[in-house]
Amino acid sequence: MPRETSKGRRPVGALRRRLLLEAPVETPDGAGGQLTGFETVAAVWAQVEWLSGNERWRGERPEQAASYRVTLRWRADLDAGQRLRDGDQVFDIKAVGDPDDGRRRLVCLVEEVSR
Repeated sequence: MPRETSKGRRPVGALRRRLLLEAPVETPDGAGGQLTGFETVAAVWAQVEWLSGNERWRGERPEQAASYRVTLRWRADLDAGQRLRDGDQVFDIKAVGDPDDGRRRLVCLVEEVSR
């Protein structure tokens, strides 16, 4: 884990992974329902730290879930329900918090599911 400076800031090099922030977009499916897709909102620099992992069964198929902590610069438009992407790796945002209420950084708890 990178050390923090005396003012509680992480060194610039700690945010070295470039992720795409994606927001859900609903479109009509033509049969009265909605299809949910995702569109890219921004590219952000982040630090991704693995927390835990487990395997569970869903629909008689095993799936692996890994939990991560993602730290990035503060932004007002980030919340649960959005996701972060790095190529084929997709992180569903479960919770977002500003650890010191200083509007300098955000910490996101995310989950990656592999089937």
